[in-house]
Amino acid sequence: MMDKAVDRVFRLPRIWSNDELKKVAHLFKGDIANISGWKDIDKQGSHYKDYFKNASSYTITNYKAEAKGIQGLENEIYLDLEAELPSELQNKFDVVFNHTVLEHVYNIHKAFKNICSMTKDVAIIVVPFLQVMHADYGDYWRFTPSTMKKLFEENNMNMVYCNFNSHENSSVYLFCIATKQQDKWKNILPEHSSYVDPIKSNNGFQNWVGCHAIQNDKFMREKPVSFLSRIKSFIKRI
Repeated sequence: MMDKAVDRVFRLPRIWSNDELKKVAHLFKGDIANISGWKDIDKQGSHYKDYFKNASSYTITNYKAEAKGIQGLENEIYLDLEAELPSELQNKFDVVFNHTVLEHVYNIHKAFKNICSMTKDVAIIVVPFLQVMHADYGDYWRFTPSTMKKLFEENNMNMVYCNFNSHENSSVYLFCIATKQQDKWKNILPEHSSYVDPIKSNNGFQNWVGCHAIQNDKFMREKPVSFLSRIKSFIKRI
């Protein structure tokens, strides 16, 4: 369990998703790109580049000059996910990584298509399922596991992994991995995609994504004891 003092709105799901990435990042080789990666920071004192220890190259894309992450350094390019994808970026990377960006892009289908078109094989995408509005860059969407599966399928990719954090009173992220070469990753990548939370909730009936973040007080309260039950209990005691 994570410390309850941790900021549960923004920081806790970030820590969780970073831990998810650490489990798999070492598996990937070749050319890796952090799409709309800003400064490539993981907000825990490190950089996502450091997670992909076996990459032969690492590229960061950003939307515009004002949003560039690493001024003047090699392997940073500018990319508008809502525009036509430049031909030189088609199938350019072995793995593309995108962390909590898509909620800020209004033309979500175009952006998702561009991300999938940039990879020869694997896409790792982190999106919010449940989070307060944060509108500095525009804030338009929230995603379910079913949404992610359909979006990948529309772009000829198979979602092999989709997990979510289930902390109490917290924002909820989805961490998804999809591939164009599913057989290649069989028995290598973890295979798990479900909207069912394995940790039982107090909500009484629905044990799905977000059940711990949004508690159902109706089922959490102790059920009221009827007057008749109290009388029966009293009679038994005497």
